[in-house]
Amino acid sequence: MMSAPLPYRVVDRRDETHDTATLVLEPAGEALAPFAPGQFAMLYAFGVGEIPVSVSRLADGHRVTHTIRAVGAVSRALCALPTGGWVGARGPFGTAWDTAAAHGNDLLVIAGGIGIAPLRPLVDTVVAGPHLFGRLSVLAGARTPADLLYEDDFPAWEEPFGAVTVDRPSAGWTGRVGVVTTLLREARFTPSDTVAFLCGPEVMMRATARALIHQGVRPDRIQVSLERNMRCAVGHCGHCQLGPLLLCRDGPVVRYDRAEPILNVREL
Repeated sequence: MMSAPLPYRVVDRRDETHDTATLVLEPAGEALAPFAPGQFAMLYAFGVGEIPVSVSRLADGHRVTHTIRAVGAVSRALCALPTGGWVGARGPFGTAWDTAAAHGNDLLVIAGGIGIAPLRPLVDTVVAGPHLFGRLSVLAGARTPADLLYEDDFPAWEEPFGAVTVDRPSAGWTGRVGVVTTLLREARFTPSDTVAFLCGPEVMMRATARALIHQGVRPDRIQVSLERNMRCAVGHCGHCQLGPLLLCRDGPVVRYDRAEPILNVREL
């Protein structure tokens, strides 16, 4: 059963890139239940519409952070909200990253583009409890240097191992150039004792998962976050169906051994 959106106020905002903004939201009264890394909310731009947006940071109390790229009418309206603006929020929805499966193992966190957003709370969790996990590598790719997100976070992530790469360098770029899979050569992990978390364009996740499997990481130890058009978020409308999965209910986080046969079907 669908619930009514609760009012949340924008208490802080940051323009990440020319088309992407991060909003910190605080409930005006009743708060949503706590989110887990990887889950999403349905955010309502008043008078425009509602879209699913992953949580990109979990703060103390009931504040929640979302990073939004302006690609449609609703996302543009949300990105344009000033501090003090209002949104409606429903959630939490969907499956979360299975961090318990990674206890005692090396972790690979691999993102393409805005896919770093739903992975950031996972990295925060691992950094806060390093004794539970093995080595951590955070690998991120973007189209250009201007599209890179969370550059302020990477200095803290570089202590375990953090690296970024871009497809097309701009003037003055001295970093790595190439697809994100090229960073696997530098990452520190033992394939048989590794759990990988992937989020980004499907073509990037397929290529990365195949590269990891080729190196010896088991498919059931690779988790991917899948995306489809979501409307109701409670498994009723069917808009987010992907083969046998309703991603608002059975995803967005799915083990790759379950996702691979579906993603290999063209135009599914």
